[in-house]
Amino acid sequence: MGNTTIFKPAKHGVLLITPLLKAFQESFPAGVVNILFGRGRKIASPIMETGKVDVLALIGHSSSAVALQDLHPYKNRLRLVLGLEAKNPGIILPDADLDSTIKECISGSLSYNGQRCTALKVLYVHESIVDEFNKRFSEAVDALKFGLPWEDDVFLTPLPEPGKPAYIQELIKDAVAKGAKIMNKRGGELTDNYSFPAVLYPVNDTMSVYHEEQFGPVVPVISYSDINEPLDAMATSDYGQQVSLFGRDVRKLAPLIDVLANLVCRVNLNSACQRGPDVYPFTGRKNSAVGTLSVYDALRSFSIRTFVAAKDTPYNNEILDTLMNSKESNFVNTEYLL
Repeated sequence: MGNTTIFKPAKHGVLLITPLLKAFQESFPAGVVNILFGRGRKIASPIMETGKVDVLALIGHSSSAVALQDLHPYKNRLRLVLGLEAKNPGIILPDADLDSTIKECISGSLSYNGQRCTALKVLYVHESIVDEFNKRFSEAVDALKFGLPWEDDVFLTPLPEPGKPAYIQELIKDAVAKGAKIMNKRGGELTDNYSFPAVLYPVNDTMSVYHEEQFGPVVPVISYSDINEPLDAMATSDYGQQVSLFGRDVRKLAPLIDVLANLVCRVNLNSACQRGPDVYPFTGRKNSAVGTLSVYDALRSFSIRTFVAAKDTPYNNEILDTLMNSKESNFVNTEYLL
């Protein structure tokens, strides 16, 4: 789209960039894709201060995004494409198929140890089925295998951040002190680099895990009697990325989808929240995102629409026809669609 890029990889997993280096080298002229390693704010801060950055694309925490924006001397020129925090809920209706629901909630809340912005970070379960759900969900969580990624059937792996197990423990202790119970037998088992997933119930708004995006292996469960309870919680939340809705009755699902579509940007029916496929737009409301990403939307995000205009006269039409057919201009042609 006519841009050069400075790419700062994430703090962890930077070796995954290695296979891309050769692809970038072969696909683009020298200097188009530039990769810098190191701490984001230390490296990005002096770059932003130059005022020469036109677009800031960031997937991370809003505090990082705000700090970088504040350094830019020409904020009106800085365009933003941001994927930020989320507290995606799962809402489980009384008629939900529990076998399918539990499978999706396991994947949604604990794949990659819950360290995804699209993870299910709180589960609202109708009071008529919450006991059965907690029992079966907790058994399924305890049955998950912990180990190293290359071992057979491993689902849970060590956490990459040294302070994360201690943080998860703090969330668990805070919730238990305020009335929650650890529903699964292995919940909160601690090692140097892991805290085994804890299913917490009942969770309420006095607990840190209710408000904070835990970004790790702890699953808060909240029971509800009136569907407006989870809807009101979503409406007052600072986040609005996605929701998973589990149920069967179309007469109940239809009006719920209509409400949820105004609270989040993706409603997943009987499915876990997820990022892709990349043909779908990826964005969020409120503090969860700025701008939209997908293959199509990313191209639009990193370009500014421009067009050539002329009054409809024989004189101009002759010139335009000649331009279109001559291929003298790369801009005025019809050989691509976007």
